Amino acid sequence: MDLRKCGAEAIGTFWLTFAGCGSAVISAAFPDVGIGLLGVSLAFGLTVLTMAYAIGHISGCHLNPAVTVGLWAGGRFPAKDVVPYAVAQVVGAVVAATVLYGIASGAPGFDLAKGFAANGYGEHSPGHYSLASGLVAEVVLTMMFLFIIMGSTHGKAPVGFAPIAIGLGLTLIHLVGIPITNTSVNPARSTGPALIVGGWALAQLWLFWLAPLVGGALGGVLYRRLSETPAAQVTGDLGKPLDAVRN
Repeated sequence: MDLRKCGAEAIGTFWLTFAGCGSAVISAAFPDVGIGLLGVSLAFGLTVLTMAYAIGHISGCHLNPAVTVGLWAGGRFPAKDVVPYAVAQVVGAVVAATVLYGIASGAPGFDLAKGFAANGYGEHSPGHYSLASGLVAEVVLTMMFLFIIMGSTHGKAPVGFAPIAIGLGLTLIHLVGIPITNTSVNPARSTGPALIVGGWALAQLWLFWLAPLVGGALGGVLYRRLSETPAAQVTGDLGKPLDAVRN
């Protein structure tokens, strides 16, 4: 286990959860100037884009257990580092949710019952989508996220644009997924708010581990099968933007 890489993953996942969920909790419906669904979607994409440039050269900037599992399934990441990365990502997300709660709860009228950006299905889905809809959406969206990651970080992809493609991909995923489940595609991001909300959020958390992990693995395997040279990637300087999520 490389503590330097795990530390970078914890910090990066902190930023994704704090800024992404923070945009939903604090800014989405702020009086008169709320950023809405589009703004929250963009915020999540920007967290990945900014951290890709900041820590891509240190840890690969996964920020997500489903990404780590998907890159392993796609032959891009060693199995021995999957669990340490996932633990670091969850720690970062939990700390972020705790800090966000400390800030958000200071506002008049703050109500944790509004959901605190937790993911849910059924009556806890923003659009009241069913469990089956949430499951399919999370699997498909995470699968396509890994497909984007695998492709944009391939050795034959245009150099330097991977963080942009991945950040915009996550933005698009949120534009589709927020009405369905509040968009997870990331078990760590889901765990932080769920621990703060408790109750129904913890009871439904299983879905937001199972579906993204399955989707991530499927995306990694699918791209590996389709790529003409599945193992062909630059393996040198991870400081280059091309290597934002590659290890």
